Amino acid sequence: MTSNAGSEIEKKSGDDNLLPTMNAENLQANMRTIYYSRTFLSIIAGVIAGILGLTNLTGFVFYFFVMAITSLGLLAKAKFSIHAHFDSWNRVVLDGFLSGLMSFVLFWTFAYDLVHIF
Repeated sequence: MTSNAGSEIEKKSGDDNLLPTMNAENLQANMRTIYYSRTFLSIIAGVIAGILGLTNLTGFVFYFFVMAITSLGLLAKAKFSIHAHFDSWNRVVLDGFLSGLMSFVLFWTFAYDLVHIF
């Protein structure tokens, strides 16, 4: 994770109030990291689910499990200080979830067809 996305604090002149500011470039780099991580792990999980022969609901449960582990890994990488690297919790937990699901289903069916049908 790129540091200092939100850890820069700017002081108002004459006030003791602190305004947190976000570095937009670092925030975008962190979001790209999340997107690429979820896409890569969705592809790997889809291939594993296809090779294992998971079908129906068990395959989708496997995807949700992998995405939960991915979210925990991203949180651990950010040292559980979300507001220092991202603007909200939703970014870490949900961003890239549906696009990852499409990649998962594509590679899940492809690997399943290669191993169990052909």
